[in-house]
Amino acid sequence: MEERQPDDAVDPTVRCAIVGGGVHGVHLAARLLDETSLNRREMVILDPNDRLLASFRRKARACGMETLRSTYVQHVGTEPFGLESFAEGHGREDELRPTVDYPERPTLSLFLDHADHVIAREGLDALHRRATVETVNPRAGGGLRLVTSDDVLDAVTGVLAIGHGGRFNIPNWASDVDGVDHVWGDFPGVNGLDHAGTSRPTVVVGGGITAAQLACTLSETRPVTLVSRHPLEWEVSEADPPWLNWNHIERRLHRHPRASRERLAAVSDARQVATVPPHLYDRLDRRIDAGRLRIVEGEVADATGVANGVRVGLADGELIDADRVVCATGFEPAVRHPFVDRVADELGLARGYRGHPVLDDATLAWQSTDGSPSPVYVSGALALGTVGPYAPNIPGAKRAADRITSAIGSDGSEPFGRTARAD
Repeated sequence: MEERQPDDAVDPTVRCAIVGGGVHGVHLAARLLDETSLNRREMVILDPNDRLLASFRRKARACGMETLRSTYVQHVGTEPFGLESFAEGHGREDELRPTVDYPERPTLSLFLDHADHVIAREGLDALHRRATVETVNPRAGGGLRLVTSDDVLDAVTGVLAIGHGGRFNIPNWASDVDGVDHVWGDFPGVNGLDHAGTSRPTVVVGGGITAAQLACTLSETRPVTLVSRHPLEWEVSEADPPWLNWNHIERRLHRHPRASRERLAAVSDARQVATVPPHLYDRLDRRIDAGRLRIVEGEVADATGVANGVRVGLADGELIDADRVVCATGFEPAVRHPFVDRVADELGLARGYRGHPVLDDATLAWQSTDGSPSPVYVSGALALGTVGPYAPNIPGAKRAADRITSAIGSDGSEPFGRTARAD
């Protein structure tokens, strides 16, 4: 397919404003262009970063990701086997790596190169407006008014695809301690560190895939101690495969009331968080055998800055003198983001258990407190209660886009619907 040529500037009033230029926002934009009559002058992607997928790129490289956990059919493009075809067309089949009892996985570089190919082919960079959305207000006569750091934008509909909004979980013991970073925070990333010049280890705190990736990569050049509260547990994916199927989601999840405690409990039980995929175990074992990595099961009780490093105290009394500490302890829940609170308050949107949005299960439209659908749709971590355990991940982007694209495409008002496209 030829790359799309830039259209005129985005209209002041757009049909769809996508808040967030990550995996979810990029995939949804491509789907809307390919599957509805929305043209590129009627859509905008609002994201403060200098390029689309910038946050994903930073996170992946900060922790030393080499391959994705998800398979080659999970990507930002619109064709299921698009990434595989891209690899074959560029002689990069060797970058599809084997997985235990699963299809192959792409390397990070292959995934990102294919994503850049999709972005260029669909002309999505021209839709990217570099701005932070500060709040969303109701618009007189219907629709939305998005107040951004740059200007004000009116839209008929909006999609929140914001992820966790850069808010990561910092343990209490780590607050205000020099030499302690979070992998998604001020940590310069595995490529931003000098080679270790000390016998002190770098301590990585966490028990999931990010901690394991980080420990493996850092231990190539320095001694590393990985501290996990529990034994490392391996799982191939984020949840069992049936949760990729919408019929399974409807049977197992949608039988409970929307945004209810029962529904979120079912999601929590299904999510295989704080687990490590099997392909990392070989890397971990090699580092351990080489004497570069030590894994300690324990709870960090405190940390104190000392000369040229950090002293880490475990609950069992063990002390570890480290050159630095990096926390791989996850994110704050997306539902607690102040931006989400502002949008819900301004638009009068309904919330359920622990603040989760009350979504229409068929469309992912966020319901108003009076029970009517709002013009706000949701993708990503905010859609856990409807999309299920894969919601924050790449498979969740596809399942959410299935519902949102269908809803917007069947709106019935111009320019929606599956008619001839203007571009």
